[in-house]
Amino acid sequence: MGSNRSLAGRFHQAAAILEITGANAFRINAVARVAGILEDLPADLDAESAAVSRLVKIDGIGKSSAEKIHEFVTTGTITEFDTLRDGIPAGLIDVLALPGLGPKTVRALWEQGGVTDLASLESKIDAGELASIPRMGPKTLSNIKEAIEFSRRSAGRIRIGKALPLAESIVERLAGTPGTTRIAYAGSLRRGQETIGDVDVLVASGDPGPATESLTTHPGVEKVLLSGRTKTSVRLKEGVQVDLRVVPEEQFGAALLYFTGSKQHNVRLRELAISRSMRLNEYGLFPDDGSPEPPQDRGVKPVASRTEEEIYEALGLRLLPPELREEAATGSWANVEQLVTAPAIRAELHAHTTESDGSMSLQELIEQARSRGFHTLAVTDHSKSSVQANGLSVERLLAHAARVREANARYPDITVLAGSEVDIMADGTLDYEDEVLAQLDWVIASPHSSLRQDPATATRRLLKAITHPLVHAIGHPTGRIINGREGLNPDLGELCAAAREHRTALELNANPARLDLRDAHVRLAMEHEVLVTVDTDAHQPEDFDLLRYGIGTARRGGLTRAACPNCWEAADLMD
Repeated sequence: MGSNRSLAGRFHQAAAILEITGANAFRINAVARVAGILEDLPADLDAESAAVSRLVKIDGIGKSSAEKIHEFVTTGTITEFDTLRDGIPAGLIDVLALPGLGPKTVRALWEQGGVTDLASLESKIDAGELASIPRMGPKTLSNIKEAIEFSRRSAGRIRIGKALPLAESIVERLAGTPGTTRIAYAGSLRRGQETIGDVDVLVASGDPGPATESLTTHPGVEKVLLSGRTKTSVRLKEGVQVDLRVVPEEQFGAALLYFTGSKQHNVRLRELAISRSMRLNEYGLFPDDGSPEPPQDRGVKPVASRTEEEIYEALGLRLLPPELREEAATGSWANVEQLVTAPAIRAELHAHTTESDGSMSLQELIEQARSRGFHTLAVTDHSKSSVQANGLSVERLLAHAARVREANARYPDITVLAGSEVDIMADGTLDYEDEVLAQLDWVIASPHSSLRQDPATATRRLLKAITHPLVHAIGHPTGRIINGREGLNPDLGELCAAAREHRTALELNANPARLDLRDAHVRLAMEHEVLVTVDTDAHQPEDFDLLRYGIGTARRGGLTRAACPNCWEAADLMD
């Protein structure tokens, strides 16, 4: 009766309410952890898969949570969470989401100031009704007012394709400041999440002043929110908050590990440290001498703290790449050396020219692929039904394919395949007849329309394309646009089973607006031993540089080079 996303939303909401009402941290973390697990499930739960006996086998889901999940799937509600929600004004959850407001502050605003939502918060600030609340001075209230406006403008998390270039420009600026010995961005950005809430930057320096000044005087800074010796926060004109933390060189590794997260991964590492009679925090890995006081405050020498590698090693682990430090990926240590990397990509199997809606001529597209050392390029302009993308009629397609083959004959160092990105129509049929498709070297079939079909219809539609004997890959299978449209919600388990049987690849589209397949789908594909291509869907030269976003998502999903045709040697790919 609801998608996993809706179910996860209920658990996230419950965790927020528990924070506002002052519940213990253990309960809050347990509820939030289940929300994260639900978000990472690749296929929607149904009555059978949501059976309590099956759910409790998932690490992190206890009996109580399993019962709530089963109740939601079978009835569409969770009685305990409804009661919890009825205990506070619904609008307080939006208040808690404001930057800089913690649960204790929100609770005070509610209980002492009568704040029930963003509108009442703003009006009470304007009327001067909150000044009597402890720690609600003029500056604090002014900051809250600005946070409300910032929330309206930023409208939540931004795509990684916007956040990463911003972070890199800041890192480059701060790296040259006097005293800075190491610098890195951290948080969800370093883990390669598809959307980012804010940007965390970590600097190692004995003198925080230069790095702090460099950030606060950055021309892109709209407002300095906080400027202290070890932490500085600014808001950029693009609507992104940047948090800078400055730590001593000897603590950099521990701080980078801590601020990279994820929260669940940090908890697991701390639990492992405890089991080995050690304590792990943002300052280092310390021997546990039984004292309740923080070891760093008592001059205790850390076992490890300078690098992440030495901390993992001291815990008896190999270094885990940031992309795998998520709850759903904690079992991926075994495949680290086999994961796909950007240098391993040797083929681009989804690219467009000016023949349809690309900005590169055929010649320019080939030169871009050659400059990146690719041994194979598939030219896949749009099919005839994509009128808005100047899709090719049959006559234009065949003439274009002939030109592609002529160009291929001129380049001994690269194989240029004559292909097409063929629309999967609403009923699952393809946009060209089989006799036309048979004349192509590479066929990638993609859904571009009717993207609100119900899951069962969408599954049948994509299965028809997957099982088609002339289709090599399914392009951006759900058709989603991050922060834009949800796209199709097919049964990915059924699609993966068919893709394996018919040896049809599923594409991970590297465009940061798509990242489709998403990481959870890639994990499912790996479980089914399905091939996954990683393509840029290049329309202009700079699109080839989008590959890194696809690589990050692929690694989060545990994609190995062996399962990615783009990484294969030319002869293997041709076979």
